[in-house]
Amino acid sequence: MTSFPAVVATGEGPAELRELTEADLPPDPVTIEVTHSSLNYKDGLAVTNTAPIVRSFPMVCGADLAGRVVASRDPAWRPGDEVLVTGWGLSETHPGGYTRLQRVRPEWVVRRPETLSAEQAMAIGTAGLTAMLCVMALERHGLVPGAPGGVLVTGAAGGVGSLAVALLAELGHEVTAATGRPETRAHLADLGAAGFVDRAELAEGAGRPLQKERWSAGIDTVGSTTLASALSRTRYGGAVAACGLAGGSDLPTTVLPFILRGVALLGVDSVRCPAGPRAEAWRRLSTELPPDKLRSLTRVEPMSRIHALAEEILAGRVHGRVVIDTRR
Repeated sequence: MTSFPAVVATGEGPAELRELTEADLPPDPVTIEVTHSSLNYKDGLAVTNTAPIVRSFPMVCGADLAGRVVASRDPAWRPGDEVLVTGWGLSETHPGGYTRLQRVRPEWVVRRPETLSAEQAMAIGTAGLTAMLCVMALERHGLVPGAPGGVLVTGAAGGVGSLAVALLAELGHEVTAATGRPETRAHLADLGAAGFVDRAELAEGAGRPLQKERWSAGIDTVGSTTLASALSRTRYGGAVAACGLAGGSDLPTTVLPFILRGVALLGVDSVRCPAGPRAEAWRRLSTELPPDKLRSLTRVEPMSRIHALAEEILAGRVHGRVVIDTRR
């Protein structure tokens, strides 16, 4: 293709829809024809230029991509390979997925599981990878189905949260979904949530270092007072996997949950996750996430609507996952 559309952040106002050529791509060894990407909260920030997500300009936005290898100078990848890339600084320090063509480093590339289409892979995307890495971290700590009180998921209506609810329920866990959006409860129940707690209820108790023990484990996408409250209510010997900061990067807690109840705080990173755990997470996602649940929380939108979609996700009007079709 002689030229192709891409969403480019310039540092001056919102990102622009531009025509690029191969001369605009980075010099990395693997060239991918991109068919799909996804919409994450930080994509909204980057596209609207409302937070310093992008580290250098100009920058192609989009934290994920899926497509087909069309050229490679690395023997690990050949033209025709169906692949995906998530994390590794895409749209922050390296041009991302809101484009028809991109070049990346070979060690970043993951072979797309045969059971997943490119659209399904991006419906999962960084959000689903993060959710599965959280589940795996809790399992390593000893979480098993039937644990007393089950598992709390905060920010449950968001991308990571909704996929975490679906995964945990499919694996046999009792899931309590925390959300500030009551209108999403019916959908979360369809994904497998057995109970609900209002986001405000968690915030109310955040000032107390220890509260009544309730859940054996948690997946927190919010941070700040929500994470502090979740820690204070986690049962003896339990753990909370923390992966987000939608509510803030601070953590107003004390050491009491850790030294009096043996609670563990497990940090989960999906950006620079090593190849081994990353591949295992994608293997499990391709077999343990029910396709009907994934379909129910996914909508597909054209890249031409990215500015409106970015505003939607920042305003909290997006639940579940939005796949971006880069061909439209």
